[in-house]
Amino acid sequence: MSNDLRLDEFAPSDSPMMDLGLEMEDKTATDLAPVFDVPVSISAVLGRATMSVAQLLQLQSGSVLDLDRKVGEAIDIYVNNRLVARGEVVIVDERLGVTMTEIIKDGDSQG
Repeated sequence: MSNDLRLDEFAPSDSPMMDLGLEMEDKTATDLAPVFDVPVSISAVLGRATMSVAQLLQLQSGSVLDLDRKVGEAIDIYVNNRLVARGEVVIVDERLGVTMTEIIKDGDSQG
């Protein structure tokens, strides 16, 4: 029988470090400096469509795909394939951009 505890056995309000008599230091943005240059992949997903392989093979230039989003509906913003926000498409200097309108917290990602 092992006395090891898995991380998911603690409730969010539990502080196992306090049980050990260790105090947690307050962290600031400067403490994160070593990870500032780590590259991340950001994706803005306008919508999704499902089709058969036969339908996919029939696509050609000018074909229109119906997406699962309506005009004006928020788009999903992913960082490293994890949903982190929702936003709206904007135009910035003749280029497309995204403005974040909602930050998604853990457990709030419905969709």
